[in-house]
Amino acid sequence: MDQGDSRNSRLEPKLWSGLDRRLSVAPMMDWTDRHFRYFARLLSRHTLLYTEMVTTGALIHGDTARFLRHDPAEHPVALQLGGSEPAEMARCARLGEEAGFCEINMNVGCPSDRVQNGRFGACLMAEPAVVADCVAAMKAAVSVPVTVKTRIGIDERDSYDALVDFTDAVARAGCDALIVHARKAWLQGLSPRENRDVPPLRHDVVLRLQADFAALPMVINGGIQTLAQAADFLDRLAGVMIGRAAYHNPWLLADADRVIFSDPTPPPTPHEVLDAFVPYVERALAAGAPLNGITRHILGLFQGRPGARRWRRHLSEQAHRPGAGVEVLLDAARWVR
Repeated sequence: MDQGDSRNSRLEPKLWSGLDRRLSVAPMMDWTDRHFRYFARLLSRHTLLYTEMVTTGALIHGDTARFLRHDPAEHPVALQLGGSEPAEMARCARLGEEAGFCEINMNVGCPSDRVQNGRFGACLMAEPAVVADCVAAMKAAVSVPVTVKTRIGIDERDSYDALVDFTDAVARAGCDALIVHARKAWLQGLSPRENRDVPPLRHDVVLRLQADFAALPMVINGGIQTLAQAADFLDRLAGVMIGRAAYHNPWLLADADRVIFSDPTPPPTPHEVLDAFVPYVERALAAGAPLNGITRHILGLFQGRPGARRWRRHLSEQAHRPGAGVEVLLDAARWVR
């Protein structure tokens, strides 16, 4: 059977079920921590959230409880793991499930040198059998969905056939959904930041891949800035993942429940969100979290409103001071209408 016939044999009816993946916020190092996720959940009740990537080494040898800490209010929330040893991935997947995460995701998309040196992230696209073994091991260890987040290719290994081979391997291993950043990654010569922008977007490749693997739910990531753009993909894909746009403009999430999930509940106002966030901040501060580590995620809360600049400036100038508490937020909010 030639390659084309093999692809046609995988065209099956869509039977997507389980988590609602129509919209999710991408895992982003230093950004999607537990403070941001709690804040994001106040804006959208339905959007699927992801942790920052946590390495298997950190979970096994580090402060496991700290890395897995999250508030029940964050749900639905998924844990992203970085690693390449099937037994370690399975062990960490079990820890994630026991901690209450609703999905375990494997990072096969990050191109940083540190990640490559640890043999995980995008470099694993060159080793589909390794990724498949990790997926199979995690599937055997947990009952929650196991997913993979990847690119459309790396370096010169960027043919569609190579992507099909990779997808076929993880699908056969039991992958429950594939999240595809619609850019290739250059492992040498570009920084992680440049890899988010320089390689051209190829949304068409992800759409073609979904058509060739109709039974495998796919979520597209990369360059999607608005809910209108996201909605345009949902008749052909299981979901859309938005990253920096959702972080810098959090009110995108406030409209998501209506636009993407058809929830008629009116979105909260910025002051309502702040009122709901203050008790969380008080608990976090009591547990030892620094205020500026929380407030950095909410600078965009009043974006586009009179006084928003003074809000941002007050938080930036005051939240880092020793002993700073919720009064900094309340004082800053007085400037905003």
